[in-house]
Amino acid sequence: MAGYIFRRTLLTVPVVWGAVTLLFLVFFVIPGDPVQVLAGEKAVSPQVQANLEAKFGIDKPWYVQYEKYWVRLAHGDLGESYRSSRSVNTILGSTAPASLRLAFWAIIAQVVIGIATGLVSAVKRYSFIDAMTTVGTTMLVAIPAFVLGYVLIYMFGVYTFQHSFPAWAKFPVQGIGPNRWGLFVIPLGDQWRYLLMPTMTLASVNTAVVARMTRGSMLEVMRADYMRTAEAGGLTRRTVILKHGLKNAMIPVVTLLGLNLAEMIGAAILTETVFNWPGIGSSIATAITFLDAPIVLGLSLVLVLTYVLINLIVDLSYGFFDPRIRYGGAER
Repeated sequence: MAGYIFRRTLLTVPVVWGAVTLLFLVFFVIPGDPVQVLAGEKAVSPQVQANLEAKFGIDKPWYVQYEKYWVRLAHGDLGESYRSSRSVNTILGSTAPASLRLAFWAIIAQVVIGIATGLVSAVKRYSFIDAMTTVGTTMLVAIPAFVLGYVLIYMFGVYTFQHSFPAWAKFPVQGIGPNRWGLFVIPLGDQWRYLLMPTMTLASVNTAVVARMTRGSMLEVMRADYMRTAEAGGLTRRTVILKHGLKNAMIPVVTLLGLNLAEMIGAAILTETVFNWPGIGSSIATAITFLDAPIVLGLSLVLVLTYVLINLIVDLSYGFFDPRIRYGGAER
């Protein structure tokens, strides 16, 4: 096990290096000057332009900047924003909690709703419930998340106010609200009202995919010989499905959930932008607009590391769901 973890950790080195290098080089390929973008319509004199470029360190050749960037990374310094002069470490500290909370509740929705729906659909194969599940999941997969977000905003943040709906049906559509949390992720007071629609939007597509994968995996497991043997041995159908079937069907689902969690922390750019949720995704989107390379590079590096770490945890979890899987040696 220790050898396997060590080898997988070593594999993260080229992944991180490649991601950072690619993003770094992109900023030298795309057109635009950060100084001019920050100045907007104001004219910038050559002297001011030179001073700002020297301050940001972008007056040097790309390979010099690249070397200095890795030196800063080695000391834990993610750089400083061109636009606000704030440390990227500080920006990460202020935005990461919002993204983590949103991703946490989105993955909870996928686990609870997606797995439960897929399980019921598989057990009730070809029933009305199965047909409705197939139609519903297909619709969710087909609707882009940002479109669903605007639909929810209109339904619960505009239409309900215009037609005098009760207070429980009216939801805020922008911002994070009072920012009150217990145990880091539990919304307190009315915090859940700000959290609900972004969570539904972010989780919608992946919940549908999890439901369909759970259904397919369960149907495959239910045809296995050991399932029929367990039932013939006198176990109830519920015990056979939940104890023997569901656990063995979880390996592809766990893989999907792990990758979804890693993706959602960074791929929530559209959701966070639609709902003005102050997370990592919206910060990256704003930084791209202003060609603020330190923010994009620093926050993207954190997302890459998060993705790799979660991928490793998912791989190690296979041994729990299937004891036949061995790490770091031959099977005995």
